Amino acid sequence: MSNLKILISGSGIAGSVFAYCLLRAYPNADITIIERDPSLRLTGASVDIRSSAVDIIKWMGVEPTIRKQTTNEKGVQFVDANGKPVATLEASGRSDIQSVTSEYEIFRGALAKIFIDPIIERVTTIFNESIDHFEQGDDGVFVTFAKSKEVKKFDLLIAADGVRSKIRAAMLNTSAEEHILSKGVHVAYFTIEKDLLQGGQLAKWYNTTNRRAIFLRPAPDPAGRTRGNLMVITTDRELETRQKLDEAIQNGNESYMTLMEEQFHDAGWMAPEVLQGMRQSDDFYCSLFGRVRAPKLQDGRVVLLGDAGYATPGIGTSLAIIGGYVLAGELLNHGGDIKMASRGYENVMLPYVNSMTNSEAPMQYLNPQTWWGIRIRNFILGTVTGLKLDKMAMMVGSALGLTEKKVAMPDYPWLTEETLYNLEAEELIILLPPSLPKHYCLG
Repeated sequence: MSNLKILISGSGIAGSVFAYCLLRAYPNADITIIERDPSLRLTGASVDIRSSAVDIIKWMGVEPTIRKQTTNEKGVQFVDANGKPVATLEASGRSDIQSVTSEYEIFRGALAKIFIDPIIERVTTIFNESIDHFEQGDDGVFVTFAKSKEVKKFDLLIAADGVRSKIRAAMLNTSAEEHILSKGVHVAYFTIEKDLLQGGQLAKWYNTTNRRAIFLRPAPDPAGRTRGNLMVITTDRELETRQKLDEAIQNGNESYMTLMEEQFHDAGWMAPEVLQGMRQSDDFYCSLFGRVRAPKLQDGRVVLLGDAGYATPGIGTSLAIIGGYVLAGELLNHGGDIKMASRGYENVMLPYVNSMTNSEAPMQYLNPQTWWGIRIRNFILGTVTGLKLDKMAMMVGSALGLTEKKVAMPDYPWLTEETLYNLEAEELIILLPPSLPKHYCLG
């Protein structure tokens, strides 16, 4: 079934990687990407690449490009109210065992562009559009578009529409909020038009009371910039604060910025400069740093991909890359049999995703409620890093072969160079990675 007709809802990383890999498996696939925004959203905070996703970007041939565009962040330094360092967690310098700062720390917009540029001329992209509803039939899924009201039939509908996926809600007959498990970390992201790190390549993490944190990250910009994050962490006992944060997000950027000014006006350290930079930024956005755990990832011809199915702070981008690769690989493995491939994708991804912790405790421990808690946290981190116990743990883990957990997935029978070169020239333009081995499969 080489002429698969696919609809992807969402033009982000998950959908782009899937489209890239699917065109590698089925060069004649008819792919449509719809995006609710008026254009590609090539902005966003720093993301990273870990685990099996590192192997996939190498297989795709984009690893050198990604490495060239990394932020050059060398680690994270925790500081007190005077800016004095209390602990530094340095990058590991390796891709198999990584610290808080990844070897592939890159801004989301740059990474999204790297993934979508090679396929943008080979897919149909529709902006300012979304899905109103869909119905599955024996030989396809019938999709009604929200604005045009057109009804079109596709072989497969991919929900890559994010944490609050409307397609997930419809597929599972629930609300969009139903399967968002972690609801206690709210983050504002923005670029400050000033280098508050004074050329330093260490990110700075500052905590004050009530689990408020200011996180500043380097931005490799000759003009001198800083990427700012304001984080508020709440527990299930702090529902009033959590509700205010949720409502501010729903009411838009102005509402959330006003709330951040209320929350951080007395935070200390560089709060005044950060709040001023926030107000002057042109790329501000805010979101719930939530986890999604759907009970299933597919229902016949409808599949949840990336954040729509398994958003996971810290490794969400990597999961999006892995998911896109696996889904395309399963379609190749099953000769385009949609339902078999969907089940195969779910069988690979769901156990791996469910093996990850769903606890909010790590973020709560890292961001204490009181000054006393912050001092204890600083003492523990300072002792661990001062004695280099973090580096020793990485060295021991490496010696014992305890590298980052990877996904157990098949060796997919991707087309070889010989097969690709037998295709028409226009189908080869960008999907063949440089120096690709003749029978290259991921292990």
